[in-house]
Amino acid sequence: MRPRRRLQMARGWARKKLWLLLAISTAAVAGAAGASAEPGRKPPWPTDAHQTRTLADRFPPPSGYRRTAVEPGSFAAWLRELPMKPADAAVMLFDGRRKSRQDAHAAVIDIDVEGRDLQQCADAVMRLRAEWLWSIGAHDRIAFDYTGGGRVTYSRFASGERPSEDGKRWRKSGKADRSYSGFRRYMTNVFVYAGTYSLARELREVAGGTSPQIGDVIIKGGFPGHAVLVVDMVESTTTGSRRFLLAQSYMPAQDIHVLKNPAHQDGDPWYDAPITWPLATPEWTFEAGSLRRWSE
Repeated sequence: MRPRRRLQMARGWARKKLWLLLAISTAAVAGAAGASAEPGRKPPWPTDAHQTRTLADRFPPPSGYRRTAVEPGSFAAWLRELPMKPADAAVMLFDGRRKSRQDAHAAVIDIDVEGRDLQQCADAVMRLRAEWLWSIGAHDRIAFDYTGGGRVTYSRFASGERPSEDGKRWRKSGKADRSYSGFRRYMTNVFVYAGTYSLARELREVAGGTSPQIGDVIIKGGFPGHAVLVVDMVESTTTGSRRFLLAQSYMPAQDIHVLKNPAHQDGDPWYDAPITWPLATPEWTFEAGSLRRWSE
């Protein structure tokens, strides 16, 4: 990676820390999108319900393939139902500017970013995972490790407790709040104090490291690091071979988007499984050992 790029990414990490003061003092972290959602219900992310198509609608299986079977209500099934922005949508940064690079994405997911430089790569992965758990009412399963090593649960945060920067100490300094807005305040706290380094450590490495499943994370933990999420998978109706889609955010914080496959000059976004390492994506190349899975 070029030295200038490393410096830019390091500065991006520093900017995440600087947003902490605003995150603590702001009560309306959820913003207009989803602020009125009730616990256990999927928030109304789409900006225009009449134009919305799901990820599964936008990306039908390639010829000769069918979608892999998934359990109803699972993370995999939920990811396939993610709402998408119109087909010609640009990737926008957290501050409303267009991302300088517009050739890396195949589609943009219709979910808010917040007006701050926080929801970057690992944050987007954690956001989607947590939103699914929220949507099915599994609030007690929402928890993430902080970079300092502590495990920070949504349940304790919702009760009014607040963690230290390393996540290892708690104190009662807030009000109990189990609303969706309160959940988003928790996620903002996670975005500040967790990242690729902590997420890579809490996920388990996939044995063999080549056969992904929907919901898996391909990640390089570090400062900087990067993470992308497997959001769909199809299989051949004749050979059983599989292909998958990847989604990411990046630095600075930006719309979560489905990635193109740079190996395909025609813009085909599907990646082949099993994975042959190194795996090149438009903005990062991952080495062997990067495939990780949630523990539950």
